[in-house]
Amino acid sequence: MPFAEPLPAPLHPARMDVEGLSVAYDGRYALQGLSFRLEHGSRVAVVGPNGAGKSTLFKALVGLVAAREGSILIHGLPLGGHQDCVAYVPQRENVDWNFPVTVRDVVMMGRYGQLGWLSRPRKRDRDIVADSLAQMGMADFAGRSINELSGGQQQRVFLARALAQEPHIFLMDEPFNGVDAPTQEATFALLDRLRRDGVTALISTHDLNLAATRFDRVLLLNRELVAEGPPAQVLVESNLTRAFGSVLLVTEGKNFLVDECCPGEHTNNYDKTGCLDEGGEFR
Repeated sequence: MPFAEPLPAPLHPARMDVEGLSVAYDGRYALQGLSFRLEHGSRVAVVGPNGAGKSTLFKALVGLVAAREGSILIHGLPLGGHQDCVAYVPQRENVDWNFPVTVRDVVMMGRYGQLGWLSRPRKRDRDIVADSLAQMGMADFAGRSINELSGGQQQRVFLARALAQEPHIFLMDEPFNGVDAPTQEATFALLDRLRRDGVTALISTHDLNLAATRFDRVLLLNRELVAEGPPAQVLVESNLTRAFGSVLLVTEGKNFLVDECCPGEHTNNYDKTGCLDEGGEFR
């Protein structure tokens, strides 16, 4: 049976220090000279246009791509100097969902960093997996194959896998893209629990309204760090214009982002693109 109480908070809340981070592919910089510090328990939106380096930043923070320059410290130690305390949820389209594995097995993968690949799960591991599935509302699907689930259900399973890792830092790459309303609410409920437990969360998003209203801090990127701080200080016209350039529309003192969420050619009928509602809020 799942635990009645939430999992305990991390024993050693993590601070993240990034200094002069640069990443290059084939000699071209995807990120250049990023420096920022995040205290434990922060909820941070990572915002920028497509190609700004948001996914590259997350991959660098878990060691999936190598830094060309600079350093990443967690708990004051370089990557690899801590045990599996950073969990990463990639974009759904980057995952092969046809792999024949059950939901329970996917979530158990979050325990491998502490188990080792050849060790058998212990009772505590099985209990943590069951509790993680319950927290994401997926306990009834534990025996189902992952490729039988809807997109939103698959997203919740990957969030449960990251939760089972018992991370101190939680990275989510565009978790709100193409998912249903229950999955969005389940994700925000998880973020609330993570904040109460002192876990730092970084979430990339295209939704400026979401970044402005649901996050403590914002990292605004366009290959370099444009601005970092509280949303009210970062999401101002001058910074947004630097980050988004010509895809930023400013009308009657309001900032509207026109990005790939808007299909087809950009026109003056922005209320019909699917990005903005009649009140100027992002959908």
